[in-house]
Amino acid sequence: MKGPSLSVGGGKRTLAGRAYSTEGMVKRGFDLRLMGRLLGYLRPYVPWVFLTLVLILVASTTRQAGPYITKIAVDDHIVPGVSDGFGFLIAVYIGLLFVQFVVGYGQGWATNMIGQWAMRDVRLDMFGHLQKLPLQYFDRTPIGRLMAMNTNDVDALNEMFTDGVVSVINDLLTVVAILAYIFYMDVELGVVTCVALPVASVATVWLQTKSFEAYRVARVIFGRFAATLQETISGIEVVQLFGAEKRSADRFEEDNDSYLQARMKSTLYHSMYFPFMELSGILLMGLMLYSGGSKVMNGEIEWGVLVALLQYVPRFFMPIRDIADRFNTIQTALASSERIFELLDTDTEPPSGTHQPEAVRGEIEFRDVWFAYNDDGGEPEWVLRGVSFKVDPGDSLAIVGATGAGKSTIINLVCGFYPIQKGSVLVDGVDIREWDSEELRRRVGVVQQDVFLFAGDIEENISLGAPEVARERVLQAAHDVNADRFIDRLPKGYEQEVNERGSSLSVGQRQLLSFARALAADPDVLVLDEATSNVDTETEVWIQEAVEKLMTERTSIVIAHRLSTIRNADKILVMHHGEIREEGRHEDLLEARGIYHRLHQLQYQE
Repeated sequence: MKGPSLSVGGGKRTLAGRAYSTEGMVKRGFDLRLMGRLLGYLRPYVPWVFLTLVLILVASTTRQAGPYITKIAVDDHIVPGVSDGFGFLIAVYIGLLFVQFVVGYGQGWATNMIGQWAMRDVRLDMFGHLQKLPLQYFDRTPIGRLMAMNTNDVDALNEMFTDGVVSVINDLLTVVAILAYIFYMDVELGVVTCVALPVASVATVWLQTKSFEAYRVARVIFGRFAATLQETISGIEVVQLFGAEKRSADRFEEDNDSYLQARMKSTLYHSMYFPFMELSGILLMGLMLYSGGSKVMNGEIEWGVLVALLQYVPRFFMPIRDIADRFNTIQTALASSERIFELLDTDTEPPSGTHQPEAVRGEIEFRDVWFAYNDDGGEPEWVLRGVSFKVDPGDSLAIVGATGAGKSTIINLVCGFYPIQKGSVLVDGVDIREWDSEELRRRVGVVQQDVFLFAGDIEENISLGAPEVARERVLQAAHDVNADRFIDRLPKGYEQEVNERGSSLSVGQRQLLSFARALAADPDVLVLDEATSNVDTETEVWIQEAVEKLMTERTSIVIAHRLSTIRNADKILVMHHGEIREEGRHEDLLEARGIYHRLHQLQYQE
């Protein structure tokens, strides 16, 4: 099958007709700034890093002592036929092997521990930062891409810390140790060996330069690849219901082939590099055999030196080839780090205020609020246009209107999830920008239409693990919203396990748990965002019983499509195209014979 085309132009790459941004990627090489930030995660573990470097130095010195011991054995014992001391030399050789084993074990253990500690810190930083990001970031970022950052990209960094950087240092010290032994035996042959260094260095730099772009592009494609996979798995029911398996498979295959092509490009460069290095090693071996053999025959060096050199030459090229291979790991990590630091450098929510009152009355007021989600400097697409209203403490406000009228946006602004372009939102007479955002959201209990439940048990999903929510409050909240009517029938009651996203419970049961969750937090303001639109009639009756009781004790805002659920609201707002068109009580709005009257007629025309 023909692979997807890969073309560059104007900062975009096109893969089988689908474009993705590569702006700022292609023209940058090895980024020392990124490497510096990555190595900054090793700062808390400097003593362990120093220990690792000492162990690497000891390992490199002892590991390359073998050929030199062979040289002593040939010149001092085998050629002259002297057996005295030969057994001791063998014992030294075996002892060095034991030292290599012990030092290698210690080095491997320390290196892996440092890598795991550093990755723990990276994951904590990423997760902590994710929870502070504004909702706009999650609106435009696929979940699969975030999962790829937190799993695959972090694993790439782990490989760099545990294998890449340490191995490069180890290989460099190995090259230095080999050259030191060769120069110690014969300076002229050491100079001949050094001739190979420029050739190897140029080839290694060429490989790094050519493959770096391929790795960076591959990481971008993998993010989209992971997003496609996550999206398909999450929506597998819809895929099967609409018979879209073939289209999903084609899309997955397209992204999969794109990722394969990007990785094959880097594989091509490596396939050219390693045979070249192998050929260079053979040529150096021949040169060393010619030069060393001539010197032996002329009596300038002994046979043991030549034997040792023929062992050192293959060892000399092995770490150089390994360094190039380690660049594979390092480049993958740098490409991953770009995405990780892009996340960590994303601006968090603006600093909140410091207002933390001991008590909240629950007064909510909108003053000429204009709001648009696309706050990117372009022409705003206003979702709310000059919205103004006030809810007195303890009153109930109902909001109705067609889909897209701006009802749920009002809820988002009350919770302070998005910054307001114009106007102000006040809670108890204080602008929400002056409120401590965590305190504000703790005072507002929201019951959403689409309930999200976490894997765990019933009690954990009601309390959300908050230490201030005791079991007694969980039980009372479940009782007050009638959720205990189905919880008590479960085999394990409140310890009943909940599958991911609550798939083991019905829609109505999940909705009742969301009511219990909101009530257990003891909010001063209760918000119901079309909370009864997806429940059956019996469950709706249970919820209405709970809602009527709860709304008499606190300020409440209700968004509803079913007008029967808001007849008794103290005030009803009728939204249309982001504006408040009508305002009043149920009976007054019916008498006005406006939008609300038409909505009522549509629902009850029979």
